[in-house]
Amino acid sequence: MSRKVPEGFLTTDQPDLLFEDNAVGRMKKEIWEASDEEIDAILAEYGIPSPIEWAKPGSYIQTTVRWQVEENRRKNDVVLIPVGCTELHGQHTVSALDTLFVSAICEGVRRYTAKRGAPVNLALPPLMYGAHPYHHLGMPGTVVVREEVVRELMIDVMLGLWNDGFRKQIIVNNHGQLWVLESALQEFQKRYQLPGIFRVIDWHRAVREFFRTKERGGPWDTDFVHAAEAETSIALLLVPEMVDMARAVDTEGKSYLPEGHFDKSVDPYGRPSRWSEGEGHFAIEIAATPEGVVGKATRADARKAKRPLAAILRYLTLLNDQILEAFPPGTVPPVEEVTLRTADEMEPFLKEPMSPGWRPVYALPQIGQR
Repeated sequence: MSRKVPEGFLTTDQPDLLFEDNAVGRMKKEIWEASDEEIDAILAEYGIPSPIEWAKPGSYIQTTVRWQVEENRRKNDVVLIPVGCTELHGQHTVSALDTLFVSAICEGVRRYTAKRGAPVNLALPPLMYGAHPYHHLGMPGTVVVREEVVRELMIDVMLGLWNDGFRKQIIVNNHGQLWVLESALQEFQKRYQLPGIFRVIDWHRAVREFFRTKERGGPWDTDFVHAAEAETSIALLLVPEMVDMARAVDTEGKSYLPEGHFDKSVDPYGRPSRWSEGEGHFAIEIAATPEGVVGKATRADARKAKRPLAAILRYLTLLNDQILEAFPPGTVPPVEEVTLRTADEMEPFLKEPMSPGWRPVYALPQIGQR
């Protein structure tokens, strides 16, 4: 019996896995079907793995000499903003893991786009300490920052980058604080009403297909949760010197309701609620999994992490390219279509910083302020 495929979708070797017939879906299908050798070649194009570049000259906006920052911006004014946290990830690895992951991914995209002559811009991670869900409270090694502090910090970072001409901003997240970052983005726009492209991405959810377990055609023994098989595998590939597998353990969280109500970390099942949309239905971390691991860390293998990393690198590259195709450097979406401001009002603020007639955004009359 032949399989009927909905119009606008592409088939795979898994009957329940379809990709949309658009640039994003075609890219994911290509990664899904690529050989191991082809995946290795993709990672090599991005220089993955490489040492983290927080202090490398020319890598981030803050570590690039000023004239070069301005030259880069004229070629590409998209900025990737990696955000992470400080959170216990078991005895076998480090508490900066989330920040290290997103930094390595964004750095890979910068290296790749630099080879093409128009490098994407990187902002040093503004969140080394992040917001946390309630069930993380009390865990040693986990530093919980108040949501309003995280929100205001991110809003100020976005405003400062916009003032410097980086008006296409992609926040890349690796931690369970998505709702706070979404709130920051929404409040930023309500408060300042600025034209631009603004996006928050949970990178692992953006490529969730590549975290499928073996029974669904993937390489994983267990679903992506926290500091377990998936994250430890990524760490073994990206920062192996910060992993001690002799200390890896397997744990089991404690849930009070049957499976089916709340999804896992990358939303693999399409359940009614994301994991962050409730509390009380499972035991808090310090009571159920004080080890700081939720799942099977001993099942980790660096090879399993290659395909999802290849997918997110390709996706962020595609996103960068499509943004610049729609709005070349120095241009933004139409002021009067994406804000309540007028084009005349915004004209001096949209000029290149420090060019004749330019005015800093901090001088712009604010609307919608509380």
